[in-house]
Formats: sequence, structure tokens, C-alpha cells
Amino acid sequence: MKKFASLFLLTFFFAVNAQETANRFFYELNYKPKKDSARTEKVMMVLDITKEKSIYRDYTMIAQDSVLKIQVDAMQKSGVFKDLSKMVTMPKFSEKVYKFYPDMKVQYVERISSGFTPMNIGYNDDTKFNWKILSEKAKIGSYNAQKATTEFGGRKWNAWFSSDIPLQDGPYKFNGLPGLIVKIEDEGQNYSWELKGNKKVENFNEVTYLESISPGGNGGRVQEVSREKFDKTFNDFKKDPFASTRPLLKPEMLSQKMPGSDTTIGDMVKQQEKMLKDFYGANNNPIEIPAPPAKGKK
Repeated sequence: MKKFASLFLLTFFFAVNAQETANRFFYELNYKPKKDSARTEKVMMVLDITKEKSIYRDYTMIAQDSVLKIQVDAMQKSGVFKDLSKMVTMPKFSEKVYKFYPDMKVQYVERISSGFTPMNIGYNDDTKFNWKILSEKAKIGSYNAQKATTEFGGRKWNAWFSSDIPLQDGPYKFNGLPGLIVKIEDEGQNYSWELKGNKKVENFNEVTYLESISPGGNGGRVQEVSREKFDKTFNDFKKDPFASTRPLLKPEMLSQKMPGSDTTIGDMVKQQEKMLKDFYGANNNPIEIPAPPAKGKK
């Protein structure tokens, strides 16, 4: 009977129509953005699971998709520019984490700029989690769960998984337990995810509206690079987000005004640059603690 119930649930979760359907799992993330402070922040993350893969990301921009579409449509009709960054709530996290079934290939992706064109770069993470499953059980929300522990990214983690949901997945990169991870946190409680609910998303499209209309919007395609190259490229981008764009911005272009606005392109660039630097500077306590450089390397 238990095997039959699990099979039924699995079939339910992966049910697809002519249009792709996703099952969206909502995880509340409590985290410490500053490693020298006890202050915590809270954000809703989602794990979208389809038949072929899962996508983990910040829910903030997804939740505003319909509002943004209305604003952009209005701008296109009126010909009057509006600074969208002042109309929306910016996400706390910019990364996406893909897990491709059935091999559970993990791909970590960030979005950067190359000249005027945004692009997705990512690396494959072949980490195999060494889980220790314990006998301890608990009720996490409405889920019957069992405890497991592991070490990852320089931290020790305590996880609770539910075999009632037969998916070997979880938030961020975590996977490989015999049931969906419904709660996981490191021992220092720098990061703590807890599953708060789920729903079916009909006509699912993994690309948000803003991504689809942005210059060079490439349908979510990712340029895969090595982890080492990714870290260098992304760290350089965070330090100077407009490094590749600045040489292309001629003085006559910077002095031009946006359509129907007193804001110049130069003013907009300065605002965007400050916003990005503030965004990336808001968190100096990453999920994965960077390994110290090898001896002999700076």
C-alpha cells in the first residue's frame, strides 16, 4: 500500500498536459547576510519541478511578472520611459540552480553583462552529498520527516526529508535523500530553509517576463564555464558591473535623455551601477564558504 501511495504521488507530481506543468515548492529562507552580525532576513525561494529538471531561485521577481508586463506594455504604448527599478521589489538572491533528471546534474547560474548584452554563465557542480541518515523523526509543518546530516560548502548541515514526497530534491544544490527535503539548516543557523507549501503551475515557463524582453534575452541559455573561471568572472562583475559596458558609452550617448523623461542615459547608468553594487554588497556571508587559496597562490 505504501509503495502504491508513493507511486501515485510521483505520478501526480510529474503529471503533464500539452503545455508543460511544474510543481512549485515554496521555501522560506531565513539567513544572516552579514557574517559579523546576528541580524537575519527572510525571503521566499521556490523550487520548480518539471518532468526533466528542477529550478531553484528567488520568488520575488516571479511574483511581480504580471505587474511588470503591465508597466512595460504601458510604456510601449505611451512612449514614456519609466525606471522599472523604482517600481519593483528587487530580489535578495540572483542565482538559479538547475538539477537535471534523472542523473541529478547540478548547474549553478548567474546573469552578468557583456557589453550591452546580458548573458547567463554557469558551472556544473558534481558534488555528491555524503548523507548520514539518522533514526530521529519529527513533524515539520504538515510533513512527516526524518533527519539526515552532511557537510557541504564549509558548513555542517542538518536536514529533514519526507519520504511522503518521493522526490530526491531540495532547495539550493541539496539533493540525494529518499524524499524531498522539507527543512535544512547549517549548525550556525546562517541559512535555514523550510518548506511552506506547494502548488501546480500550469503553462509553466521558466523564463520570467523581464528576462524574455531584455536585450539578448536568450531563452535562458547558459554559457558553461569551469568553476574557477566562473568565480573569477562573477567576482569581477560584482566589483565593477559596468566594466564591459563603460567603453561603449560615448559622451554624446550619455547626455541623451530617455524617451518622454528628463533622465539621461548617463543618470540611468549611474543609478543602475549603484543599485548593483549595493545589491552585491548586501551579503558577505555566502551559503558556501570560499576555500582559502592554495599555498603559493594569492
